[in-house]
Amino acid sequence: MVENVYIEKAVWDQPRTQQILKRYPKANQVVIDHYGEIFNAHNQNFRLQKRNPALILAAKQNKRVLETPSQYETGGGAHYYFSHMLNCVYDCRYCFLQGMLRSANYLLFVNYEDFVEDLTSIARQHEHDQKPTWFFSGYDCDSLAYEPVSQFASYFLEHCEALPNAVLELRTKSTQIRSLLNCSSRPNVVVAYSLAPEPVAESIEHGAPSLKKRLAALEKLQQHGWRIGLRFDPIVWYDNYLRDYQAMIEQVFTVLDADKIDSVTLGGFRLPKPFYKNMRKLYPEHWMFYAGLNEQHGQLQYRKDIEMKALESIGAYCRQFMPSQKVFSYPSYENEPTTH
Repeated sequence: MVENVYIEKAVWDQPRTQQILKRYPKANQVVIDHYGEIFNAHNQNFRLQKRNPALILAAKQNKRVLETPSQYETGGGAHYYFSHMLNCVYDCRYCFLQGMLRSANYLLFVNYEDFVEDLTSIARQHEHDQKPTWFFSGYDCDSLAYEPVSQFASYFLEHCEALPNAVLELRTKSTQIRSLLNCSSRPNVVVAYSLAPEPVAESIEHGAPSLKKRLAALEKLQQHGWRIGLRFDPIVWYDNYLRDYQAMIEQVFTVLDADKIDSVTLGGFRLPKPFYKNMRKLYPEHWMFYAGLNEQHGQLQYRKDIEMKALESIGAYCRQFMPSQKVFSYPSYENEPTTH
């Protein structure tokens, strides 16, 4: 239960703000000038806040839609990402947000109309490209986990349907799929699930649905006609990890129709060095921050031999079920070819 809600003056009168506030009638409401007063304050304790995060309602004013690094490909043309929310309801140990952000509070940008305007403007710039423009949601949050409160997907599915020559990808681990099942599937929307073997989901992805529950949600979405993406990213390295990943992949393709899966992507565990240092301070004895890591060009990542074996082995196993052109790998090391 959210006990404290901070609201920027600029968004107080917005219907979306008032609708969200109705969900928390007993919460303390504090009006602020700018979200940075709370979210960017010094001397915050991320772990302590994570136990009971506050909610901050604000407007995102600048740089709402950003270009992704060139190697992050899913078969589209130009690639961009946007974040309607900062922070996540889950508590995954590998999540870079806890190394990047000072605050664990939920920061929800309620000016959805401005986001859609920016997405539309960028899509029009690429409407004659050979491949569709790809917009990723869920980079700094989970696209669906806060859906009962945010109604993000409900709004964006309706207003992004007319984007010219563009695809919207909703990245998630969540089973909050009611809004997607209550409407018709959209041909320009991909619902992409981050998946991990059950031992990883249980020990590292705290608060997130089990692999079984995610697959059940994926099955329902696929049966409803939604385009589906599978994201094995990050692949987590440990003793017998290949055995567990192979078992998971077999389970995935037993439940899902491989012919109707849009794409599969694979990536290793990697963090910018400053994020890594912050996260190791939060969990100084967690094995993830020591196992097989190597520093290169200001980034902590698995040693090259570990990462390339993981990507090649798991990628090869996925290609037993999927066409090669639908399987994409994201190597951390420079000058390494992307595996197709």
